[in-house]
Amino acid sequence: MPEPILAVRDVHAYYGHIHALKGISLEVAAGEIVALIGANGAGKSTTLRAISGLVRPRAGDILIAGQSVRDRPAHEIVYLGVSHAPEGRRVFTTLTVNENLNMGAYSLGRAKETIEEHRERVFRLFPRLKERRNQLAGTLSGGEQQMLAIGRALMSDPKILLLDEPSLGLAPLLVKAIFETIRQINEAGVTILLVEQNARAALRLATKGYVLETGRIVLAGPAAQLLADERVRKAYLGEA
Repeated sequence: MPEPILAVRDVHAYYGHIHALKGISLEVAAGEIVALIGANGAGKSTTLRAISGLVRPRAGDILIAGQSVRDRPAHEIVYLGVSHAPEGRRVFTTLTVNENLNMGAYSLGRAKETIEEHRERVFRLFPRLKERRNQLAGTLSGGEQQMLAIGRALMSDPKILLLDEPSLGLAPLLVKAIFETIRQINEAGVTILLVEQNARAALRLATKGYVLETGRIVLAGPAAQLLADERVRKAYLGEA
């Protein structure tokens, strides 16, 4: 079996005295889309934050292509090929679209041609951003800000993209467009770990999934299997 691009091994993480992750383990193979689903407060965002170095695990390990990143600072983890589009978009509202994209490319140093190449790739995915490239990010619509958050994360040319609630607060038509773009990003060779409140859409897109409840993984398997699982259907798909 080839080495997974991401392996989370028995990770425990805390916020102060709150035990947020209670020994979670998961794997993502190169080329996959893996969905992480669960209720609010289950630990989904904390899992992504632990992988990208924003939360330091107190126990367990996280490996990127076989290398432990548990004690590495967040900027070093970016250099290893991990990019994180956080929940709530977190774009720099007083910077333009272009300037936001440049912030995502800081790991490329002064490689102007490469940065320009990556920017054009983002603009092909999101033509709306090209039209708005000199506009302040704070003046964009919610959907455009989500496009920018994903585009900024792609500027470092990641091996694995961590997406946290990309459809949150978007109109249904835009949600459909964002999910289609996620599929295209994956087809272009980027592995994706997706945290998403829209469990049905996430599992339809994913190859496999994990279900998180109060800091523990309670179910895992092929996405189609989870979609058909009665417990998942009752708890996350709104079916009686």
